Amino acid sequence: MHHWQKAYEVLAEELTARGICVDEVKAALKAQRVETPSWGYGNSGTRFKTFPQAGAARDAYEKLADAAQVHKFTGVCPSVALHIPWDRVEDYGELRRYAEGLGLRLGAINPNLFQDNGYMLGSLANPLLAVRRQAIDHVLECTRIAQQTGSDVISLWLADGTSYPGQDNVRRRKHRLYDSLREIYESLPASQRLLIEYKFYEPAFYLTDLPDWGTAYSFSLKLGQRAQVLVDLGHHPQGTNIEQIVGFLIDEGKLGGFHFNNRKYGDDDLTVGSINPYELFLIFNELIDGERDPKVDMNVAYMIDQSNNIKPKIEDTMQSVLHIQEAYAKALLIERDKLLQYQLAGDVVAAEETLLAAYSADVRPLLAQVRTEMGLDPDPLAAYRAGGYAEKIAKERGQASGGGGYEGA
Repeated sequence: MHHWQKAYEVLAEELTARGICVDEVKAALKAQRVETPSWGYGNSGTRFKTFPQAGAARDAYEKLADAAQVHKFTGVCPSVALHIPWDRVEDYGELRRYAEGLGLRLGAINPNLFQDNGYMLGSLANPLLAVRRQAIDHVLECTRIAQQTGSDVISLWLADGTSYPGQDNVRRRKHRLYDSLREIYESLPASQRLLIEYKFYEPAFYLTDLPDWGTAYSFSLKLGQRAQVLVDLGHHPQGTNIEQIVGFLIDEGKLGGFHFNNRKYGDDDLTVGSINPYELFLIFNELIDGERDPKVDMNVAYMIDQSNNIKPKIEDTMQSVLHIQEAYAKALLIERDKLLQYQLAGDVVAAEETLLAAYSADVRPLLAQVRTEMGLDPDPLAAYRAGGYAEKIAKERGQASGGGGYEGA
C-alpha cells in the first residue's frame, strides 16, 4: 500500500458520511481539462532580460513535444495554445498531425497585435487606417490558421492605449476598436469563438482601450453570441473581487475563458496558486456553481498563461496544473446543499465555515488515487524528474539565445 492510500480511504469515508459522492468527485477530476501555452516552453523573460535555459523549446514542434510531457504525467492537458507569429510554420496541417501523434490537439490561436513597429499608437484602435487594416488582416490570418489546426477559439489581447493626455480622442478610439472587432467577428467561421481579453494597465500609461471586464463585456454584447470575455487572473487592480466577475459573466453567458496565473504586485504571471490559492478556490466555487446550474450553458476554455522565467519550463507549467487540480478538487468538496441552506437563513458564519471546511481538506491523497485510476504516477512532478526528459533535451537542444517570446498578456 502506498503511503497516501490510507489517507485517501479516511478522506473517502469522511466525504461519504457528509453525503458527498466520491465517485462523482473523481469523475469530475478525471474529466478536467487545462490548456497549456506554447510560449511557456520557450525562452522568456522580464521586460529587462531573458535568461536562456538549456533545453528550452526553439520552435513549435519542440514546444508541442514538451507540452506532451505535461499531459503525459498529469493526464488533463491535451491541448496547447499557439501564438502567431511565434509559432508560425509552413504547414499547419502537418503541425496538427504531429500534435495528434503526441496525443495532443492544437487549442486557442493567439494573434500578436503588439510587437510590430506600426503598433506604437495601437493596433485595432490605431488612428491610421493602414495600421488598423494590418491588424485586422493578421487576426483574419489567425482565423484561417485555426481552421487548419482544428482550433475553435481566437484569443484576443490588445496592447492598445495611449500614454499621454490628449494623445487621441477616447470616443474615436472606441469607435475604431468596435469597427475592427466587428469586421473580425463577422468573418469568423461558425465553428469559432472570439474571446476578448482585458487588462487595466500596461504597456500604455494613460489609458487602455480594453481596461476591464465591463468594457470587454460591452463589446462582446454588441458583437454577438460567439464573442465572450476572457479573464486573466493577473489583469486586475489589487483587491478586485475576481470571483464576483466570474459569477456575473457566467450568469450572462459571457464567460468564454480563463488565463490562469498569479500575481503579487501587477501582471506578474507567476505560477498558478503560488500567491493566493484561496482566491483560486473561490473562483472554482463559482465555476462549479455555474456548471451545476441546468439553466447555464458553460463553455469555458481553461488556459494557463504565465511567464516561466527562472524555473524549468515544464516543471513550472506542471506545478500550475497541479495547483489548479487541487483548487478544483477542494471546490468539489463543498457541501452545496448546506451552503445554500445557511445562505438563505442568513447564517454567515456557518456559510463561511462550509467553504473553509472544503478548502482546508488535504486533497492530495484523493488526487493520487485519481491519477492511479487513470494509469498515471500519483506524483507527476517526481515522476517527470525521474524520467530524464529534462537532461535529454538539454543535451540535444543545447542553450538557445534569449528570445522566443513571452507575450506579456
